[in-house]
Amino acid sequence: MKRILGILVLFAVVYLATWIMADLMTGRQSFLSGFNQENLLRRTALFGILGIGVAFVIITGGIDLSIGSMVCLVGVGVPWCVTELNWPVWLTLAAALALSVGIGFFHGTLITKLRLPPFIVTLCGLLMYRGFTRGFTHDQTAGFGTGHKGLRLLAQGEVPVPFLDNFGIPVPFLLMIVVAAAAAVFLNKTIHGRYLQALGNNEEAARLSGIPTDRMIVLSYVICSTLSGLGGLLFVLEVNLAQPVDAGNFFELFAIAAAVLGGCSLRGGSGTILGVIIGTALIQLLRNMITIVFSDIQNMEYAIIGVVLLVGVVADELVRRSAARRRAARAA
Repeated sequence: MKRILGILVLFAVVYLATWIMADLMTGRQSFLSGFNQENLLRRTALFGILGIGVAFVIITGGIDLSIGSMVCLVGVGVPWCVTELNWPVWLTLAAALALSVGIGFFHGTLITKLRLPPFIVTLCGLLMYRGFTRGFTHDQTAGFGTGHKGLRLLAQGEVPVPFLDNFGIPVPFLLMIVVAAAAAVFLNKTIHGRYLQALGNNEEAARLSGIPTDRMIVLSYVICSTLSGLGGLLFVLEVNLAQPVDAGNFFELFAIAAAVLGGCSLRGGSGTILGVIIGTALIQLLRNMITIVFSDIQNMEYAIIGVVLLVGVVADELVRRSAARRRAARAA
């Protein structure tokens, strides 16, 4: 809870600082404009869904580096199947869901049955899924064109807010809230959620206590890949086109960074969905600040995000060591 409070305070400080520098000091309303705030919510939602997925894997002590390539595979593959192969939308979406679940099962099985390191398995996935996508599309851009407006409302639609002109809550943000609520209930209120956390704390002890650790690991990767596929669909629906060569690039890093900033320990065993959402919002806010306030150094965006992530990891390690010293002192 202290980690969540800390990241929430940091978010509030950055938000106020951006507002002061972008609006009050310049006399413009670029940051607090309805368009910019809607865009912040939309980007937080799209990356937040990816962050929720990878949080389940990190809580078990694993990692998934294939998220960006999964976004590419589904984000490019779905419109390609609809427009090039003339598949019905329902069949394409069902195939995308089955593929996402299957990839997660594939990752989990390699990790549990062959005892391969998650880093290696998902790194290979990162290379394979983008390579496959570039292969079957021949590096051609895919999109829905002007059709399928009902489907594109999932990512482009918004719900008007009473008494606030020119502002609406993006549909992806509402979808993220639903996903986050379901994930939080699963993680905190079900026996399987407690199994996942116990597994991350000590896999061997969890196995000896009767927890089906292999099945829980597979489940975590299935959840992650499924939400990555959902994220890929929402991303392509938002912009209505995707290029195999760069769709989803570095998305896994943003998702992992959001989870770590939100309190998910890379050692496993701890993490909250609310923290992941706040961590995602902070990263998207920093990106927005760089674009609006520090446009001259916009090409250093990844460096700034990297510094923030490093600070978060260092802070997590210091807090862990401090807690360990307090426990040792009490025991003594």
